[in-house]
Amino acid sequence: MIQKPQTASLPGRPNVVLAMLLLVYVFNFVDRQILAILAGPIQRDLGLSDGQLGMLGGLAFAMLYSTLAVPLAWVADRTSRSWVITISLGLWSGFTALCGLAQGFWHIFFARLGVGIGEAGGVAPSYALIADYFPSHRRALALSVYSLGIPVGSAVGVLAGGYIAVMVDWRAAFFVVGLAGLVIAPLFKYLVRDLPKPIVAATEPAPRFADIARKLAHKPSFWLLSFGAATSSMLGYGLAFWMPSLLQRSFGLDLVQTSHFIGAMLLLGGISGMLLGGWLGDLLGHRDRAYLAYVPATAFVIGVPLFAAGIKSSSVGWAFALFLIPQAMAYIWLGPVISAIQLLVVPSARSTASALFLLINNLIGLGGGIFALGALSDALTPRYGADALRYSMLYSLCLYLVAALLMALAAPKLRRDCL
Repeated sequence: MIQKPQTASLPGRPNVVLAMLLLVYVFNFVDRQILAILAGPIQRDLGLSDGQLGMLGGLAFAMLYSTLAVPLAWVADRTSRSWVITISLGLWSGFTALCGLAQGFWHIFFARLGVGIGEAGGVAPSYALIADYFPSHRRALALSVYSLGIPVGSAVGVLAGGYIAVMVDWRAAFFVVGLAGLVIAPLFKYLVRDLPKPIVAATEPAPRFADIARKLAHKPSFWLLSFGAATSSMLGYGLAFWMPSLLQRSFGLDLVQTSHFIGAMLLLGGISGMLLGGWLGDLLGHRDRAYLAYVPATAFVIGVPLFAAGIKSSSVGWAFALFLIPQAMAYIWLGPVISAIQLLVVPSARSTASALFLLINNLIGLGGGIFALGALSDALTPRYGADALRYSMLYSLCLYLVAALLMALAAPKLRRDCL
């Protein structure tokens, strides 16, 4: 018999845990997004093409980040989720600092591999800890608050990276953010503890990995949600990585102006969209699980024409205004979809289920999206010149429509598949 997390006996603790997980996730995305704002100076100093830069932002990070997340989540389910997150934070912060020592493509490529190895153990155990501490009717909003680490961390990454690069150089930016993460790691472990096993679930043995994978494989909603999220992430990660380059190439902004534009867009659009998604997920999903998929499907459809208008705009002011709403739509899916994944398995399997979801999402979305947009930009350069990246983004907007279709197909399946 599965028991619900008894958060009432832990006054204040859920909010402390959520705050610390959010802080770590902020560092997670600072370390990812800083490469995007520093792409220009890195590309010039190391002589990289758009395709190579896309490999650094996507494939170099995603290969081990996606695949190692599964065994590390399995370990977290059976040992200590908080310890796995702490060690992972230390690893990815250390490798981020090492990026500042790179002297060529392969140097920074392998440093980014190391960042991916570290971050592999961060997200899935965090989802599971939040699901342990928060009941299902509050879980989508809690997961959305945690996911604020994406826009906040990305904004901090571009702002801090831009300023440090201008005041010192791009190498110093990697050193600063990497060392800051190392300082946070022991504080996180001191404040965040796993719930005792008897509180989370009955004392039966935790499900084997093969059993978890088999159960999910027989749930159509898992596949549709995973591939829907992955398709949207191809565009989302691609736009996030290449937007600074677009603003500099097609709109003529300098590094600091670009960091202001991206930082403000992420904070205003990203935070509002993330919280709106969590609120709608809890409000509508509590009545009907299908809305955990219908909400993101609707958001993707709304985002496409507004993103297209912003990309095609010739005015920086209009581009910023047009990007705000679709930026919010791009983040709505996280709270509802991640909450739905937690409902597909028993509590003791949540890290593993989250990691299997992230394997599909990140290997396709993160691994393919950034590289695909960069490679398409290279292919379009003979035709469009300096505007090739703009058209690469425009052609890629069809990915959101595919994601919306997959989410809509997943919605009725959730009514049957959720526990």
